[in-house]
Amino acid sequence: MKVVVQDTPFDPYAEIAKYQAESVPDGKHGATTTFVGSMRDYNDGFDVSSMYLDHYPGMTEKHIEKVCQEAIDNWKVLDVLVVHRSGKIDVNEPIVLVAVWSAHRADGFDACRYVINYLKESAPFWKREATPEGERWVEHNTEDHGVAARVA
Repeated sequence: MKVVVQDTPFDPYAEIAKYQAESVPDGKHGATTTFVGSMRDYNDGFDVSSMYLDHYPGMTEKHIEKVCQEAIDNWKVLDVLVVHRSGKIDVNEPIVLVAVWSAHRADGFDACRYVINYLKESAPFWKREATPEGERWVEHNTEDHGVAARVA
């Protein structure tokens, strides 16, 4: 498992290839399930030109690692990679990558969805958006109402 929070842009597909080559056992996985979230130019009815994500270094990574471990413990998952941006993010730039390696797709999909939903709903990030009206703090995160409550 690897969790990275960084303030520089990244190529999610290069990150997947590099991590898989270095860390995922050959021949053991039949599925690589990924989610890449990118910065869009609108949110909650506002035009958005950029976003600033703030966090507490060290604490944020520990929270994300805990959720990744929960995914490994609750599904048949071989490995998990999370790369998440912080700092200033421009439209179209990747914000987050979740990659899950598993023997079968169902476990990969379930574990990947579990991790990204945590990141969207509960991870300790604070978001400030730049709009034509000025900067605004985002007061709530996007929820996925189709997902059951977190595993205890």
